[in-house]
Amino acid sequence: MVEQEGVGVVQSTDAHPETCPVLRTADIISGKWTLLILRDLSKGINRFSALERSLAGISPKTLSERLKGLEKAGIVTRRSFAEVPPRVEYTLTEMGWDLIPLIQHMRDYGSKWLNDGHSSASSLADDNAPGA
Repeated sequence: MVEQEGVGVVQSTDAHPETCPVLRTADIISGKWTLLILRDLSKGINRFSALERSLAGISPKTLSERLKGLEKAGIVTRRSFAEVPPRVEYTLTEMGWDLIPLIQHMRDYGSKWLNDGHSSASSLADDNAPGA
């Protein structure tokens, strides 16, 4: 970003979009449900079934695909336990934890600008609301 008289101006990425850190980050987190999965992992929800319950409406296939993609990107680690029945837990990596402030900023922005007439204070307080 280039500063001009106190206003941030975004530089063009037309020449080399593959090197733009914003686009590369967006590629990782832009899938439907991905940010909410990261949010829930940051809250300590780490088992597949618990994630599925907390994300009302997500299909098991979609959850599995998103977790695999996040694991491939280095955002999430998957740990299997040799138990019967099998147990698998997901945790955020350091890279994953670095995305959590971005989610908080998005929550703050949505509460401030997209709250549909609800008070900002009540929107911020309800962390368990869908999409929070």
